[in-house]
Amino acid sequence: MIDKLVEYLKNKKILILGFGMEGYSTYKFIRRHLPNQELIISDGNPSFLEKFPDVAEDINAKILSQDMYLKDLENYDIIMKTPGLSFKDIDVSKFEEKIKSQLELFLEFVDVFTIGVTGTKGKSTTSSLIYSVLSKQKEDVHLLGNIGVPLWDEIDLLNKNSIVVLELSSHQLEFVKVAPNIALLLNIFEEHLDHYKSYEHYIDAKLNICRYQKEDDYFLYSIDNECLKEHVSKMGMLKQNVFEISYNSNPKQVDKDSLIVRNGETVVTESGEVLYVDSENRRLLGEHNFNNIMFAVTVAKILDLDLQKAMNNIYDFAPLPHRMEFVGEIDGVKYYNDSIATIPASTINGIETLKNVNTLIIGGKDRGIDYSEFAKFLEKSNIEHLICLPDTGWKIADMVVDENMEKYIVNNMEEAVRFAKEVTRKGSICLLSPAASSYGFFKNFQERGNLFKELVRK
Repeated sequence: MIDKLVEYLKNKKILILGFGMEGYSTYKFIRRHLPNQELIISDGNPSFLEKFPDVAEDINAKILSQDMYLKDLENYDIIMKTPGLSFKDIDVSKFEEKIKSQLELFLEFVDVFTIGVTGTKGKSTTSSLIYSVLSKQKEDVHLLGNIGVPLWDEIDLLNKNSIVVLELSSHQLEFVKVAPNIALLLNIFEEHLDHYKSYEHYIDAKLNICRYQKEDDYFLYSIDNECLKEHVSKMGMLKQNVFEISYNSNPKQVDKDSLIVRNGETVVTESGEVLYVDSENRRLLGEHNFNNIMFAVTVAKILDLDLQKAMNNIYDFAPLPHRMEFVGEIDGVKYYNDSIATIPASTINGIETLKNVNTLIIGGKDRGIDYSEFAKFLEKSNIEHLICLPDTGWKIADMVVDENMEKYIVNNMEEAVRFAKEVTRKGSICLLSPAASSYGFFKNFQERGNLFKELVRK
């Protein structure tokens, strides 16, 4: 299963560029199969080896850091770049063909069936949902990628009958020139503008999930997302089987058999085939999650699964942590943690889904996202208390003009939760949904959400 990959890596001058979770996973794989091959490991953080004593003691590993770690990149045969490292301000023209990743080499050399899921929002929920549905009906299913398990961590466990569900970020897709067997592109919104040269560059990275598919592959995308619809259209005729997902279209108005639409609370094909009937007991709340479900049931249809079993599994599927996660009810107020909401569209989804939001906690790293429409939405909402964390929360507070809304400028999460406890009306909801990244203030959105939950429970 991995012979072709090992042979490709053998006797190459390999640079592992950026040494976090994926970099260490790459290192361990190479050492398992090529224990004596020389490696160059490079990271801008001079203390990164403190976490990896086995690497520090490796006599066949050369270590570069600080001002040396981006030098002479064109001199390597393979550059295994960590997804989180931005080349925004670097001219890659001399070495772009040498930039590789776990994802690209996995798709190119490991002969398993792959389902790739990307999108600005919803990819963790959708990939986990697909994995849950498949694992109930297939024997050898794996969930890997951006979800938290590097692809090469479980690569030795795979065989020709394996199905691998891949949660894929734009960073993982940025330089790839191969694609999964089934590719899902859920949506595109402004995000990660600090990582890319432009919004168009970010969109282009996302589209790599389908750009290199083959004729017998499948591509699923949302035609309700105008940005996505426009850019897929510009790509011209795609070679693969295309499923257009929509919950706004009327089945009688479409003329494409592969179009999956929402009709009331039922997912049907244009030809009238029923794939899914919704349930009031569904645990994944909201329109955005119904959209995620539509992608999952379309995959179930493609793979010819038992759709009734798939439906029952979907009804029971619980939201992942930090995604409109119910923290608890204290003194008559329900608290929800939606720390994953790093863009305005996600925060709007949360407010519209929960409906009775009285206090909203927002704010985080400023990455240049336009908040003007979000401010207008807040002005029209029924939210009475807006608690604003730095940096974007302060910025949005200046933009929102609403005499019926109280705005509270705070410096940290502790202050935010204290104000929320004091002002939120009993019988209503306090929602943490920042509409901004956590970076610069927290390690990640999980750390931010966990702190919120801890403070609420205290």
